[in-house]
Amino acid sequence: MNDKPNLSFWKLWNLSFGFFGVQIAYALQSSQVSRIFSTIGADPHDLSYFWILPPLMGLIVQPIVGSASDRTWNRLGRRLPYLVIGALASIIVMCFLPNAGSLGLSVSQAIIFGLIMLMFLDTSINMAMQPFKMLVGDFVNERQKGLAYSIQSFLCNAGSVVGYIAPIVLAMFLSNTAPAGEVPATVTWAFYIGAAILLLCTIYTFAKVKEMPPHEYAAYHGIKEEPADGAKKEKAGMISLLIKAPKVFWTVGIVQFFCWAAFLYMWTYSTDAIASHAFGAPSIEEVTGVTLNGKSYDDKYLFNGDRLIIAEGRQAMAGIRVDGRMIEAQTVVVEGDTLIADGAPLYAGGVAKISPDGGAIAAPSGTIVVDGVAVPVVNGAETVGALSTVSTGDRLMLAHIAKDLEGNGKYVTEQTSELPVIAEGDELTLNYRTVLNAASKEYQDAGDWNGVLLAIQAIAAVIWAVVLSQFRRRKFGYSLSLLIGAAGFVSVYFIHSPAVLGVSYALMGCAWAAILAMPFTILTNALSGNHIGTYLGLFNCTICIPQIIAALCGGAILSCFPLGANGAPQTVWMLVVSGVLLAIGALFVWNIRETFGERQK
Repeated sequence: MNDKPNLSFWKLWNLSFGFFGVQIAYALQSSQVSRIFSTIGADPHDLSYFWILPPLMGLIVQPIVGSASDRTWNRLGRRLPYLVIGALASIIVMCFLPNAGSLGLSVSQAIIFGLIMLMFLDTSINMAMQPFKMLVGDFVNERQKGLAYSIQSFLCNAGSVVGYIAPIVLAMFLSNTAPAGEVPATVTWAFYIGAAILLLCTIYTFAKVKEMPPHEYAAYHGIKEEPADGAKKEKAGMISLLIKAPKVFWTVGIVQFFCWAAFLYMWTYSTDAIASHAFGAPSIEEVTGVTLNGKSYDDKYLFNGDRLIIAEGRQAMAGIRVDGRMIEAQTVVVEGDTLIADGAPLYAGGVAKISPDGGAIAAPSGTIVVDGVAVPVVNGAETVGALSTVSTGDRLMLAHIAKDLEGNGKYVTEQTSELPVIAEGDELTLNYRTVLNAASKEYQDAGDWNGVLLAIQAIAAVIWAVVLSQFRRRKFGYSLSLLIGAAGFVSVYFIHSPAVLGVSYALMGCAWAAILAMPFTILTNALSGNHIGTYLGLFNCTICIPQIIAALCGGAILSCFPLGANGAPQTVWMLVVSGVLLAIGALFVWNIRETFGERQK
């Protein structure tokens, strides 16, 4: 087996440069997807479930891409064809995902559409990302692998910084708020720009990287060339390779389990956590259905005849009563704040309470603006809830789909189920849940700041990667990095200043640097080139499986913690859980025993 020659810095750079564009897409996904789903109207307890699809697709795609690329030889190369397919698919999906709430779909339909787009986005990102890890294994000798993966880590984190800060930079030029259920233009254009950069990076990679022909690759990796008579090349099954995998494959995999579960919770809950903990985002009460005589009927839409009573978790307002006089109103402005918008409660200072008997509003006296007309208030004003008109003999309907086909307030219902006729003495109440108001300025500002914090994390990871390469005892550096990251996660609970949170995320960056560089360096040193792509694809399971398990458990774990003072779930506790997971991973680092070149055949 010939020894691979040393490569110049710029050749090492070119091997990984495309990772810059791929990581922008990945950063936008990790920092903005939960924000997108929350803005559409997802329940915080369901957020982790949405993150099952990305690692699940990675679990399926990465091993297939790795194994297939080990056997691929064509005019485009060995690994690069998969980069092209993955990058092009990512670019297309990035143009659709942020528009999930702007297509005129209901909340449930928009969430389903977003989930499908997320599934395709993560699948394509995984397909585009995997070739860069394999190219380092293909081209770089053992002496330069540490440097090569450090360059890859730098470009990875540089791309992350661009993706993370894009929304807050765009907020200088574009609106950072949008109608309820729609994603702000800052997020949408961040995805568009990220897609354009990914396209340019893919073109650059193809222009600068020329893969080895089969005979040269075989000479450098100690692989016997296929006989001239075209005899069938021996193929090792994935299960067989797993059985023969070096022990380090499994010991590093255990550490990976705790690390990736920790960061899955950060990506899922970080925006909500800082919105509530540091930005004071207001909460809202969403209607989830009704309870009639002790039996609950849960849905997003509630009708009484043809009149819409509840839409997308918001109860419709019948109007406002001023000094005893009933005024049917679509918009009421109180002291500069909008109380009602299109018949739904929308109040910047908190929740506009609605009850069948009405509720007091913020202007007991003075003047309020009702549908553009100033109305004097002498004795007081109160809201009038739509259910105040439900009387004995009326029939309510729950509707899965509601459409305003002509834009005139006439809703067409589909897939309806009727509740019993309301009789005298029946008890009818609304079912509520309290969540953060994702349409509020505070929440969207927190979403932008979350990107800044993740950018700080990425910059810290770049700096720490340089420090990490100087550790002579690799396991010590690996374990120390995870412990520092654990401290960063836990510290978020005690910090309420957006600026000071930057310190916490910088500490998390130390763990992120180690997670990106250490596992692949340790593993590839234990492998020869014969099945390196397959092994790296299989090793990706140690990234995907823990995220799937963490996503399945996220809602249940969040339910174990008390609600916040605003009545919404305290998602900041999930970052504390992340810190505990990282600390456990740091302990398991000491179970790793590094080896070199165990698979020589």
